[in-house]
Amino acid sequence: MAPGIPAAMERPHFIGIGGAGMSGIAKILTRRGAKVAGSDSKESPTAEALRALGATVHIGHAAGHLADDATCVVVSSAIRADNPELVRAGELSIPVVHRSDALASLMEGLRAIAVAGTHGKTTTTSMLAVALTELGLDPSYAIGGDLAGPGTNATHGEGEIFVAEADESDRSFQKYDPEVAIVLNAELDHHANYASMDEIYDSFETFVGKIVPDGTLVISADQAGAVELTRRVRDQSALKVVTYGEAATADVRVQKINQRGLTSEVTVVLNGKYLTFTVSVPGRHYALNAVAALAAGVALGIPAHNLASALGKYTGVKRRLQLKGEAAGVQVIDSYAHHPTEMTADLEAMRGAASDARLLVVFQPHLFSRTQELGTEMGQALALADASVVLDIYPAREDPIPGITSALIIDAARAAGADVTAVHDKTAVPGAVAGMAKPGDLVLTMGAGDVTDLGPQILDHLSS
Repeated sequence: MAPGIPAAMERPHFIGIGGAGMSGIAKILTRRGAKVAGSDSKESPTAEALRALGATVHIGHAAGHLADDATCVVVSSAIRADNPELVRAGELSIPVVHRSDALASLMEGLRAIAVAGTHGKTTTTSMLAVALTELGLDPSYAIGGDLAGPGTNATHGEGEIFVAEADESDRSFQKYDPEVAIVLNAELDHHANYASMDEIYDSFETFVGKIVPDGTLVISADQAGAVELTRRVRDQSALKVVTYGEAATADVRVQKINQRGLTSEVTVVLNGKYLTFTVSVPGRHYALNAVAALAAGVALGIPAHNLASALGKYTGVKRRLQLKGEAAGVQVIDSYAHHPTEMTADLEAMRGAASDARLLVVFQPHLFSRTQELGTEMGQALALADASVVLDIYPAREDPIPGITSALIIDAARAAGADVTAVHDKTAVPGAVAGMAKPGDLVLTMGAGDVTDLGPQILDHLSS
């Protein structure tokens, strides 16, 4: 099956084409034959990869980058109204399409699996993409991170399945009509868009309501927000609900998770039968993500034992506990975790994988609004490390909030008994961490911003 290109997407222009979500859509459209163009703020391997596929990628934002014959301009919620290319689109009356609408158009006519949740979306989507590819089903997929194996965040496949990461942050996941939807968890985050858990639940209910008739919701039986969401949606008559997890009531019940270094062995009970498989990444949360992927594939009619074997081929996603290298007996690992729940899960996973190692963390808070609401919990999570370095807040799309700084996190961490050092000059971090580290230590760079750039620099200092 080879879906065509929607007319509006024949000559799209992407503002911020190098972003994880935007670049994936651009790659799929390019592979389908669209004439793709776009711009990004800086050069990157992603920009080069897009050019290699035939896309035109400009660096910097300027009105002249937008071709007069563009059929649409694709934007994400991060693009501001005064962007010169967006302003030019208005002058030329070129339609502006949100990233989620562009992705929804690519899924039309295919059997879609949409993966949602406050945490774990990228990993679970990736697990499904790898497993379905391994089984020869040639899926299309769009992921918010690069797979460690194929090294890409999206592809156009000839099969009938499309796996997509469904982003709740701006409610854009409400645009999709999946045959199977996964909800891994539901927690309060993205405070600029959600004021309460009731708003979160309402948003997820709308997402679940878009599942096609006789479609399936795969949802956690363990996480409190997911359990409450299940209670709210169970009366939808055309919806099949499959729960998974360690709870005794789960439809796909996790009987046992054995962590073995940087891998886990998982045993589940599915339809009364025991099934054991290996997950090649550490941590209980990743094992549960794999079980969610298993349940979703079974909901599409794929044999469970085939899926279980194929899931073992998954080797990780960039920035999800990704080993960056080792120098002077010190391993440096990169984590995208930026919410306290994610931080705690990754730190516990590292503790479980190397219980005798000293764990040093370089943490960069992401967003002023998130720090304002969850700074105390972030600091408490850092108490799981032996020592931490905390950077200034990475603003991303936000303007500063008066009085909101990394000091909120540092004070909470110290109150919890943590050894924390504030470093305001990011260029000083590699030398400082290399000076702290000893052979046998683990160094974890953590956050959703550019803290990821520090891993190789720390390795260089350790090697010198």
